[in-house]
Amino acid sequence: MFKALVITKPETGYRCDLTELDEAQLPASGDVTVRVAYSTLNYKDGLAITGKSPVVRSFPMVPGIDFAGSVTQSDHPKWKVGDRVLLNGFGVGETHWGGLAQMARVKGDWLVALPEMLSERDAMAVGTAGYTAMLCVMALQRHWLEAGVAPGSGEVLVTGANGGVGSVAISLLAGLGHTVVASTGRPQEADYLKSLGAATVIDRSELSAPGKPLQKERWIGVVDSVGSHTLANACASTRYGGAVAACGLAQGMDLPASVAPFILRGVTLYGVDSVMAPMARREAAWETLAKTLNRTRLAAITTEIGLAEAIASASDILAGRVRGRLVVDVNC
Repeated sequence: MFKALVITKPETGYRCDLTELDEAQLPASGDVTVRVAYSTLNYKDGLAITGKSPVVRSFPMVPGIDFAGSVTQSDHPKWKVGDRVLLNGFGVGETHWGGLAQMARVKGDWLVALPEMLSERDAMAVGTAGYTAMLCVMALQRHWLEAGVAPGSGEVLVTGANGGVGSVAISLLAGLGHTVVASTGRPQEADYLKSLGAATVIDRSELSAPGKPLQKERWIGVVDSVGSHTLANACASTRYGGAVAACGLAQGMDLPASVAPFILRGVTLYGVDSVMAPMARREAAWETLAKTLNRTRLAAITTEIGLAEAIASASDILAGRVRGRLVVDVNC
């Protein structure tokens, strides 16, 4: 028997409960069984647990879009018992049972070998949010390399700065020598954001309202996890030849923007998907994270909770009351 969060949709309504399951109940479609050490609570997990958005596609469902642990059984040629692995995305926690449980059975093709320099807890302190931030930074780096843009040659904007993606993006970009401007709805967190490497902190209200289609040039790059008017304004104020990496929709799925920045300033908008990203890109992102991420800053953005606390914390993350990353010790 093992503990798990389970989402059901009975006639009385949508609910998520902490319960016990038998290993025989794990999905038959997986070929690798993993004893989970740590998972995380991401924005998408918050939506799944609360039912605020139709993230979950089948019931019952164990939520949790990522996890780290050790292989206990494998019918996959790549993995053997004792291998340390992690998983992000691939519909886990949405269409396939996920990581907010002490056991998981998944397809071996979805797993990434946990880099030697990372513990299971550190990997989940990074989690899908940090891995997504790394994919965004990698997209900007490829663009800057081609354009000949050097670190320190201009400001880089990070929106949703207090969230998981934003916090890790600030640390990564500052570590690479860039001047980071953090946009947040919690200006009282300015000292925290500066401790991660932000040079300047601005209020999100400067970007969140409808704006002009073309604005004063400011950013050489943007990491945006907010969407809607914030993303539109970020594009409108990106410098000639700059780039924007978009990965989230906290403000909304819409993009009330103009084509002006793209055809008059040559701005490039990169859509960053972490769920179905190719394995080679995933492995490169995790290897880079293991080598470059500042562990002190990682600790500063991380709060650990137990599995039972994840249900209540889901509402907090949707309400913007969570700073940085929530690591879930599934065995606590």
